[in-house]
Amino acid sequence: MEILSYFLLLLAVLIGAGVAYAVRGVNQKYFVLSLAFSGAFLLGITVLHLLPGIFKGDNHQIGIWILVGFIIQLVLEFFSGGLEHGHIHAHEHNANSYLIQILFGLCIHSFIEGLPLDSYANLHAGHNHSGSVLLFGIVLHKVPAAFALTLFIIQSKLKKSISLLALALFAFSSPIGAFVGSLMPLSESILNILLAVVVGSFLHIATVILFENEDMHHHKFSWGKLISILIGFLVAFFTT
Repeated sequence: MEILSYFLLLLAVLIGAGVAYAVRGVNQKYFVLSLAFSGAFLLGITVLHLLPGIFKGDNHQIGIWILVGFIIQLVLEFFSGGLEHGHIHAHEHNANSYLIQILFGLCIHSFIEGLPLDSYANLHAGHNHSGSVLLFGIVLHKVPAAFALTLFIIQSKLKKSISLLALALFAFSSPIGAFVGSLMPLSESILNILLAVVVGSFLHIATVILFENEDMHHHKFSWGKLISILIGFLVAFFTT
């Protein structure tokens, strides 16, 4: 995998953390709109690009692996508290132990989604930017995750050294997964299984983002959120 890809994975966390430190709080309206865009983009590239590719092979159990990925993400969110899709919960009491729990869920998730990156890019080498679709999806949803993690750190008043270590662990989890994946000789069938697990995770994250909204009690979509979702779908459509 190219150095630029590793850089983008790290940059996503840097951007999310930088914005969080800059604003030191959440403007709920704009945060919801940005989440809606990222969720729509993630769902769009999953349906338009990733799903058709993994169903091309002769593995008739791909659907099972997608469900496995979905369930794995459900389990991991018991630890992460849903920071993958922007949930922010401050815990000043026992903040250090809760941070360890969050990082376990986030880093396992990031490591798993990084595993197929190198093989996927090589498989689609020479097909315009098709090999970057998975990378774009990971990068885009790591930004709000890093934003939420950083706000949790700020609100929990953790030590600076602990905060930097936590952000570094999260930032490097996907690149480490990608590097480990690059050392593994993955056949196309194994790659499809890994992609199916990642797709299941993406589907869970994207649908949670899209169906959780600012008006939880009335289940209404604002026009702004609807437009953000449509823009996300359009960008995913033109991402080739």
